[in-house]
Parts: sequence; structure tokens; C-alpha cells
Amino acid sequence: MRVRFLAFACSLLSACGSLPPPLPNGTQATLAVLETTDLHANVLSYDYYKLSGDDTLGFERTATLIRQARAEFSNTLLLDNGDTIQGTALADYQALVAPVSCEQTLAIYKAMNALGVEGGSVGNHDFDYGLDFLQQVTGSRFDVEGVTPRAQPCAGAQFPVVLANVSSLKTGKPLFAPYRILDKRITATDPDGKPLQATLKVGIIGFTTPAIMGWDKRWLEGRVRTDGWREAAARYVPQLRAEGADVVIAIAHGGLDGKPYSPDMENGAWYLAQVPGIDALLLGHSHEVFPNASSKSPAFSLPGVDKARGTLHGVPTVMAGLWGKQLGVIGMRLRYESGRWLVDRDRTVVETRAIVGADKRPVAADASIAPLVAAEHEATIKYVKTPIGNTDFRMSTYFADVGDVSAIQIVNQAQADYLSRYVKANLPQYAALPVLSVSAPFKSGSAGPADYTDVAAGAIALNNAADLYLYPNTLYGVKVNGAGLKAWLERAAERYNTIDPTRTSPQELVNPGFAGFNLDVLTHPDVRYEIDLSQPPGRRIKSLSYKGTPVGDEEEFLVATNNFRATGGGGFPGLDGSKTIFTSPDANRDILIAYVQSARALTRAANGSARSWRFAPLITKGPIVLRSAPGKLPLAREAGLTSVSEMREDDGKGYALYRIELSRPADQ
Repeated sequence: MRVRFLAFACSLLSACGSLPPPLPNGTQATLAVLETTDLHANVLSYDYYKLSGDDTLGFERTATLIRQARAEFSNTLLLDNGDTIQGTALADYQALVAPVSCEQTLAIYKAMNALGVEGGSVGNHDFDYGLDFLQQVTGSRFDVEGVTPRAQPCAGAQFPVVLANVSSLKTGKPLFAPYRILDKRITATDPDGKPLQATLKVGIIGFTTPAIMGWDKRWLEGRVRTDGWREAAARYVPQLRAEGADVVIAIAHGGLDGKPYSPDMENGAWYLAQVPGIDALLLGHSHEVFPNASSKSPAFSLPGVDKARGTLHGVPTVMAGLWGKQLGVIGMRLRYESGRWLVDRDRTVVETRAIVGADKRPVAADASIAPLVAAEHEATIKYVKTPIGNTDFRMSTYFADVGDVSAIQIVNQAQADYLSRYVKANLPQYAALPVLSVSAPFKSGSAGPADYTDVAAGAIALNNAADLYLYPNTLYGVKVNGAGLKAWLERAAERYNTIDPTRTSPQELVNPGFAGFNLDVLTHPDVRYEIDLSQPPGRRIKSLSYKGTPVGDEEEFLVATNNFRATGGGGFPGLDGSKTIFTSPDANRDILIAYVQSARALTRAANGSARSWRFAPLITKGPIVLRSAPGKLPLAREAGLTSVSEMREDDGKGYALYRIELSRPADQ
């Protein structure tokens, strides 16, 4: 009777040989989980703003690291952590200038598909072009109010995109599949060291920062909602396990923050790692490299964080920087016991691999990538060369941290002009209020010594406008009182470290944990203020005045800014959307372009020298140090910054060290 039953079972399965033999206890394997994150559409090693190659970035070089890892490890799993489709002139060209059709695949996805990416999630900037575009280019179908569902998915990512904490308000269901279980064929070794084949069920689950609801309010409000990472994980991770996942990998587009948990917090990874059932974490968004034993980032010193081994509360964790500069690698060691795979955390190794080695030589580009996107690349270059005006001075951000406004004032002028004209025509109740504008040095060296805005004197083209205004934001107008304006500037002044005047050893001027794009500055001829670096954050803004009169707490101003800042981006006090009086349909960059086209000829006197702020005088016993690109001291002089001098040409990481003399701020 038993023989007949076995024969019947075999007939249902076509052949008994299709039944995999049970794995013996003690079987071992290594799965190398490979992470890319924050690629920001950097397909090639090319800077469209400078119209030149840049071999320190680009997925075509990350691809070389990926192929090397696949040659090294028998088992690999390549995953992407979002902020994939936005961030370069190429991305803007394919989304805004010559939008890809349903039959076309985005350049970045062409490259990722060719490399065999096996899963991914969604970053905040992937929402920047709207839900219709995101639906199209990811090959998805959204059931969301105001978005037309695709009858058939368009060309896009040829890998599952998962996202657990963003849901349609219309249906209550997740916008993307919250998770997916991948059947991964792996090579393992039995207890005797003999190789064997097995199937590992890998669960992947995605999370994006809930802050998207503010930053992309114009696209998302009334259409989707976000859940906190901890809540979404507590719901879906047990489902993954119940459906048979052997291991669970969280693809989380966010970084670390130890402040008290809230479901809308921007960077919730420290809490996510404490949810039971997660075997590995892939992080992103904050553009940091983790593990990094030498990092001074306060978040990397939180309890439960091992910044040398790469773990959060014991969970193997990696973050691979940005722009394809690094590849994250988690060498996950697995052991099979009692019918299930277990992760051996003690033997798991976490690392990042850089495309530029310690010898400062980049790996070669993967030759298969460039031909895939040649047409899009050339079309983008042709587009960004379109002329819009001229300038008689060089506009750069090498010394924006010490007061050079050459690349900032023109942005503020364009924004203030736009808001003033709109208010005069459409909002007469605000017509008597002064109109100010804030902008920031969007490129300030965080990604390396080439990461600065630099527009040469002479003709200005569209690529230069994109260099001056990096992001596809839209202009927002907000109404603040004097106290709110001062609080805004206090938050921006957190860019700087507190300086101890009695210290004789060198002190770094800039806090690298505070992004340059949050250094909002005014460049209005009627506004003056000082930043006192001897004081702690929150008490630094001194002598804030308008037209020579101290600004009162209840005095009102209109301020032109962008949607990111006006709706909470950067954590500026009071800027939560409630102060907004105008939301423009126009992008800040387009407003800048139109202003330059109207002005035609820019001069330093009119467009690049109106400094509203200075450092308060401070005599220090030791040097105050700024890191910036080497060989740029003449630009400081052109901007009138005579208190800057060069200390060292190379700090070992490609930056020069400049000394900042705070005792004579009048000519800083």
C-alpha cells in the first residue's frame, strides 16, 4: 500500500527526482547581499553641470564592483535602495524636457536591468516627478485618486519594487507590493565540505522616509498616506515569516536618528533594527557610508550601533553612500539547522567597497553600460548647452560657508522677484510686507572635493542654471514674523561648530553632519546679521536688522523658498506648511532661468556681492579650519574674503585646508 502511495505522489510531481533531498544539519552557505543606494540617476561617470567626465561617481563603475563581487562570492543578491530616478540633468531631461514614453525605459533602469538588479525600494526623490511618472517608469499600476491606472504596465524596472509604508488613500492598500519573497538558488556546503544546491527564500521589504508627505505634498496630499517604519514592519515581517521566508532583508531609505520615535520621523533605522525578524538592513537617504569606524557622525555613536562591524542592535547593516561611489556588501553567513536557515551574525561581515581606491585610482567603467544610454546621454548634453545669458564673474560655492554669495545671490534675486510680482498682482493683503528670499549652497563638498557649484565667467547655459539650483523644487512663499525669521537663521547656523576661543589646536569650522543645502542665507541689501560661533546652537544670531533697524519679534516678512523647506524639510522651527501663503506651479530652477534670460548680463556688483551676514568678531588662540577644494584661494580674494588663507594643499582626502581668521570679520 505504501508503495502505491509513493507511486501516486511521484506521478503528481512528474518524477520523484524533482523532489529536492533534505538538507543535512550543519549545511553552510554565504549570501553576499549587494546594495546600491542614492544613485540619483548617475548612470555614467559624467557631470552634466560641468560638461566633463567624473570618474569618482557613476553606476557604470559600480557595475565593475558588482561584477567583481559576483566573481568573489558564489551567491549574491543585488538590491537597490531608492533615490534612483532623480538627481542629474539626464533625469530631468527624461522626466521634464523630453519625457519618456510608456514603451521607453529610463536610462538608469536600462543599466540596472542589464546588471540584473534583483529587487529595490523607493526613495523620497523618486516621488519628485509625481505619481503618474513614478507609476510609468517603474512599470507599476497605482490605484490612487487623480492617477490614471495603466491598463498594461509600461517599460521599467525588471525587478520587484517593494514599499511597505506608503498606501493609497483610495484603497487603503500599499502603493507598491509591501514585500516579496525571492526564491534564490544558492550553492552551499554540507558538513563534510561537499558542495550542494539549495533554494533560499529571501524576503525583501521596503520602507521610505515618511517625510515625503511634506516634501512632495503637491503630488501626494489627498492621494497617499505613510505609516511609521516600526508599525509597518510589525505588520508585514511576521507575514513574510509565515509565508516561508528563510531570511528577511529590510531595504530602508533612511538613516539613523536617536530622538524619541514617532511614525513620521525622517530617519527611523535605529528603531527599525529593533523589530524582531529582520536579518539585515540596507540603509540610504543620508548619503553616509556605514560601517565607518572613523566617522564622527553622532548617530553612529548611538547605543547599539557598532560603526566598525556594521551592526544596529546586532543586525548586519550597510549604507553605500551616494551616486554609485560605493557598493555595500553584507557577507551573510548562513547555517542550516533543524529544518531552517539561521543567520550567523558573529561570522557575517559588513563592508562598503569604493570605486576610488585608497591609491586614489578609480576602477574601470563597465564597458557594457555606456552604449545602452548613448542616445539619452548625447541628447542631454545638447539640451544643457542651450545659452540663457552671460556673467562677468565666476559663481562658485567653494567659500559659501564663509560668506561668498556669488552662486547664491542670483537665486535669491530670482525667487524674490517672482514672489514680489505674484503678491503685487494676486495677494494685495500682503503687498506692504517686505519680500526676502533664502537659498543655500546646494553643492558644498559633501561628496568630495569636486562637489561644488562652479560656473565660469562668460556664457551661461542651462547646465549652469542646474549647477546653481540642483533640485527640481517648486517655489513656495511663506509669511514669518521676526522671531520666526531669527529661528530660521539660527537653525541654518547649526552648519557651524561651536568655537572655543581658548583652544590652541585647530578647530573645524563646519559641522559635516549638517548638510550644506540647509545653510539658508539671506542676500538682501537691507538685511544684516551676525553669526557668533562662540555661542551654542540656538543662540548665535546677533544684530538682526532690516533697513538699519533691529528686527522686532512681531515684525512680518514674506520669504521666498522652496517646497522642501516650507513644508518641514531640514527641521526648521515653524516651517511645517502652516506658514505658506503661496505655492507656485513653477520650479525654482525655471524661475532662475527666466530671470537670467531677462537680465541677460550678470555682474558681480549687481548679482554676486550682497552679503547680509558676517561672523561676529572672535579672537582665537588656535586656527579655525575650513576644508574645500584645493587651489581656490584666488576665488576667495575675488569675493573679498581676505581673511582666508591656505594652510595645507592636501588633507589626504583631496581637500585643501584653509585658515579662517575670525578676528576681522568685516572682510571675511
